[in-house]
Amino acid sequence: MADHLPPVLLEACVVLGASSDKLTEVYQAINNNGSTEHLLLEPEVLYVLAPPFVSRPAAESEAARSHGTRRRSFLPKKREHPPPAAATSIQADGSEDVSVPKDIDLMALPQLCFPGGLQVTNEEKDEQFHFLVFTDVFGNKTHGVVMQCYRPILEGTSVCKNAAGSFKFSKLFSAYGFCVISKYPYFTALKDCLSCLLIQLRSCHLSDMEERVKEFAAKLALVPIPPPGQLHLMFTLCPLTIILPSREDKDHPAVDLDLHLPFFCFRPKQLLQVLSCLLQEQRVVLFSADWARLTLVAESFLLFLQPLSWQQPYVPVLARGMLDFLMAPTAFLMGCHLSHFEEVATETDDLVLINIDNGSVSTSCSETLDLPEIPPAAADCFTQRCQTLQIHFDLYQCHHASGTDISEQRAQRRAWQHKLNLDIQRITLELIINIFRDVSSHLNYEHRVFNSEEFLKTREPSEQLFYKQVLKTHIFHFFLKHRLNRKMDNFARLELSTRSEMQRMKAMVEVPRRPTMQEIQARRKSSATGSKMSKRLGMSLPNLRDDQTISFQRNSMLPRIVMADPATRTPPKAPQVFKLPDFPASLSFQSVQNYYSELIQLLGKAIFSVQKENSTLLARFYYLRGFINTLCQRRLDALGDFQNLYKTDTAIFPTQLVTWLVDSLHRDERAQADTRPELKRLILKVKTENEKLSVQPDDHVKKFELPRKHLHQEEFVRCVQECGIVKDVATIHRLFDALTNGQPKQVDPELFRDFYTFWKKTEAEAQDFNLPSEVIDHLDNSECVYKLSSCVKTSLGVGKIAMTQKRLILLTVGRQGFLEITKFRDIQEVKIASASFLLVRIPSLHIKTSGRVEVFEANLKTETELWNLVVKEMWAGRKMADQHKDPQYMTEALTNVLLMDAVMGCLQTQRSIIAASKLAYFDKIKHEVPMMVPKTTSETLKHKINPSLDLAEPQTVHVLLYTPGQLTSTGSKSETNPKLWVALSGGKVVVFDAASWSMRQDCIQVGASQLNCMLGLVQEQVWIGSQDSVIYIIDTHSMSCNKQLTEHRQEVTGLTVDPRDPHNSQQTYSCSSDGMILQWDTASLKVKRPLHLSCDRLSSIQIYDGTLWCCCGDCIVELKKSGAPQRRIALPDDVRSIPTSFSSFIFIPERGQLWTGCADSGELCLLHTNNHRHPSKRISLPGSSGVTCMIRVKDQIWVGCRGRSGIGGQCDGRVLVMDAESHTVAKELKAHSDSIHTLCSAEDRYVLSGSARRDGKIAIWKVE
Repeated sequence: MADHLPPVLLEACVVLGASSDKLTEVYQAINNNGSTEHLLLEPEVLYVLAPPFVSRPAAESEAARSHGTRRRSFLPKKREHPPPAAATSIQADGSEDVSVPKDIDLMALPQLCFPGGLQVTNEEKDEQFHFLVFTDVFGNKTHGVVMQCYRPILEGTSVCKNAAGSFKFSKLFSAYGFCVISKYPYFTALKDCLSCLLIQLRSCHLSDMEERVKEFAAKLALVPIPPPGQLHLMFTLCPLTIILPSREDKDHPAVDLDLHLPFFCFRPKQLLQVLSCLLQEQRVVLFSADWARLTLVAESFLLFLQPLSWQQPYVPVLARGMLDFLMAPTAFLMGCHLSHFEEVATETDDLVLINIDNGSVSTSCSETLDLPEIPPAAADCFTQRCQTLQIHFDLYQCHHASGTDISEQRAQRRAWQHKLNLDIQRITLELIINIFRDVSSHLNYEHRVFNSEEFLKTREPSEQLFYKQVLKTHIFHFFLKHRLNRKMDNFARLELSTRSEMQRMKAMVEVPRRPTMQEIQARRKSSATGSKMSKRLGMSLPNLRDDQTISFQRNSMLPRIVMADPATRTPPKAPQVFKLPDFPASLSFQSVQNYYSELIQLLGKAIFSVQKENSTLLARFYYLRGFINTLCQRRLDALGDFQNLYKTDTAIFPTQLVTWLVDSLHRDERAQADTRPELKRLILKVKTENEKLSVQPDDHVKKFELPRKHLHQEEFVRCVQECGIVKDVATIHRLFDALTNGQPKQVDPELFRDFYTFWKKTEAEAQDFNLPSEVIDHLDNSECVYKLSSCVKTSLGVGKIAMTQKRLILLTVGRQGFLEITKFRDIQEVKIASASFLLVRIPSLHIKTSGRVEVFEANLKTETELWNLVVKEMWAGRKMADQHKDPQYMTEALTNVLLMDAVMGCLQTQRSIIAASKLAYFDKIKHEVPMMVPKTTSETLKHKINPSLDLAEPQTVHVLLYTPGQLTSTGSKSETNPKLWVALSGGKVVVFDAASWSMRQDCIQVGASQLNCMLGLVQEQVWIGSQDSVIYIIDTHSMSCNKQLTEHRQEVTGLTVDPRDPHNSQQTYSCSSDGMILQWDTASLKVKRPLHLSCDRLSSIQIYDGTLWCCCGDCIVELKKSGAPQRRIALPDDVRSIPTSFSSFIFIPERGQLWTGCADSGELCLLHTNNHRHPSKRISLPGSSGVTCMIRVKDQIWVGCRGRSGIGGQCDGRVLVMDAESHTVAKELKAHSDSIHTLCSAEDRYVLSGSARRDGKIAIWKVE
């Protein structure tokens, strides 16, 4: 049970010092000798206090005793004879045993609490605090705050007679240590708590100290830990009001220290050196004359590294007897007293020595640090950002009124510190992003591979040593795991939000890496101006100062540095604070229960007050109340509170605790739970998910290596994807055929190595193309040179032919210049001819272009056949892209061309051109399939996009949802633009900016099942119905799925809101296949009214004029206001004989028309609801074998269909536009190679269609 108990502030309270016998002995010795100089005693544990501190009533005491803690006083009781020495120590067994929480090492604790030794003095010294961190073998941390205070050795004074016969009084003081241990890093809060204890200790006798410490520890054991998020807890421990700040999320620790302390101790250059040492996992030792600084500075440095997490040994405070730890051969981060600096520097090698007190960083071999530095652009950006920090509270406070109340002053300081901590965390996160931004470009998510060699090639030469060191570390390995798991943490969010628009557009098409004209220009401009900042850094994040742009040389995938004014950033919202009740006067069982009851009442009031206003805050109150109910053994109430987290914030759902609660339910509690539907659902869900968790997810990280054995097709696909050449499986299959041309169907590892080497060599050479300035000025910013011929004679002169993704140009020899040969879309004919030269016929390439009479001729000699393939493929790809309004065709053609070039380069045989021709996919299908798109389709089609671009194979587009743009409180441009939400297979949701059609969010995981329906609400939510019976809710601000509605029992098939009043939170409905219809209050996410419709399968619902219409298998049902069926409209008699069912319907109230479509019928059935005598009308749909979806746009009905089976049993998809007045097909649109799955309207200006996986694309159609 202990592993699953709700977290509380106190883990244990330990009192340490010298034993009373030893103190008596020392006291007598000093009185005889009269000197206390250099007198150090061996500290020991005197007393351990650990929860629980109260006993249950007799009926439950036996059960509680097994979890209780026996306590031993470190003070002798008032009795005639003092206890023997053994009685003051911790016994190994017997009745005096002390139960100690696990992970607390009592053997090392005395040394750590008195790292400089336990002193006896003849004067009372000031109290001192320092901080500890204990780490177990699994990396779990426990934290301690230690207070040392001095007390007289014996009560009263000792009287001694001197030589003169008079009396003198001798008073000696010994240090006691009070260590409060917590699993949570609440350094400031626990220091405040100990400061409050100190006031009580000063005013009490030594004999009363036991009860004071026990009462203090018992109170802290009543304080719960705040849930992750923006809810802090406050409690009063006389005389201070203490705040427990919450964690940002489950994966981050609470920040309860002053993160600006390192900025007081070090300049930015030294801070960067320290961070560089930690990133490279050096053996780092911190030094200070103040023990407290060691842990606070070390913890700050580790927080600066987030989301990278230190994986090596970590001991921020080493006692004087622990210096041998520094001989460890592994990397570590440790701290010790400044007095040991020379000793450590002399006796040990290869240590990085950091002097906190004077801000120096050196090594044990040298006064300087000879380690690779953080890349200069990222470092310069960090240095500039540090200058914007306001780290002096007095400067901030100087224009405010003087505080007259200590609570008010502390509150002001906390608010200032909270804001400063956020600023520092953002600056350090920007630094980490600027260092590692391009890592994701070298990851293969499907095979969990990081191509480190290619990543290093994209680094500047001066930076390579730094990255080589970092890439070998454990800290980077764990960082890679999170990236490969697509973890959406602060790093991922900020990196995504600060991508340049060019990078967003590049993400839309899988383009091989080449420098664009814009990047070449920026490179030259940067080198001409002699900028000190490296060209490597893509983009610093907003919040830098001047509005300047710096690009970089090697990797075009990195964005630019943008320096913006920090004042433009929206200030963070102030966190909410919840005050705990005052602690009970006595700590009896009943008093504690009353305290918890009062806390539950306060949480109930808080829940009621924010019920409809703030679901994020509401979740935190439910979370807290669930924990308190667990402590009170109210298991069903606790489960009820945790169940509510599904509707408020699933991100903080305590899975382990809920699992334990479910397993610990008694038989009568289980029976009660079965009578409460929400608890019954929760118990079933927990058990189901626990069964899934038994299969451990794949969490390895693989380094890319070239193959060493022959590759069959499946292995070849994996290798090509791993090395990042191309992802598309169909293209890789064609490449496999090309490389195995005429050979057994396997690729030799040497051949693969040659192919890979040639590909990378070509990619590297493209970085060094030296284009004349007039060429760069003439070409588009986004153009790249992908292929360059040797110097040849052409009809336009002598020069080199260069190919971009748009055109062919001739770079003339002699006077540097260029001539445009042709744009690919203007080509009319390409052929190979021969030109006579003396007595030899030289093969040449002829290109005929529209608008030009003369034919371009190039004597390419041995290159002719390859250039013929290349130009034809690019020409065919451009034609396809233009005809289908799909830029991906051009990108695929470009990839095919580069693969041809690599195949020719690695084979170098007479048959190599035949092998390369197998990759000419578009040129081939141009001859097999008519390229012309019907005129109606071409005129109506605006654009096509591919939502599966980042995946190895196309995915079915199951649902589309368009949400209009709107101004929000953030005011950011991305929020003002409309969005297109795309539901793919396996619960994936991709989000596009509907203004530019660039991908804004590559993947939001929404469960793991197929998604059936989506609905956008004005409360800035997107609801998604899934096959797993859950309605998932995505927050459109955070773009995260953190809420679930679990009231349905079968798959959710439909969602709808009354279009007449979308702001009315009471008019939202959902339905599931079992006929269940739920009316929702979208503000509170509660079911307002459940309805049930008796039918075989309920597939969708819609609202027309306030009336609910339902699509069932064999009928369309109109419901009354009460929910009872008003009328059923069945399939017409002449259709009933066909084994089919309704798949979709549209009702036009003003015309009284009900348009229906069936999944297995190529016809629409038009029914008249106002006149039952009017016969139904069947409208034939050309080329259709079934209707999949329908929407109404203006006075048109758009119908998505599945085409008739063609060659190989495959069917295409088509969209038919029906005229609602004439009942005829107005347009027949063909742009998909698989059946249409979904349609949606974009403000009645555009219609978007999504198709099944063989096509997997989205077409955007203009509405007339």
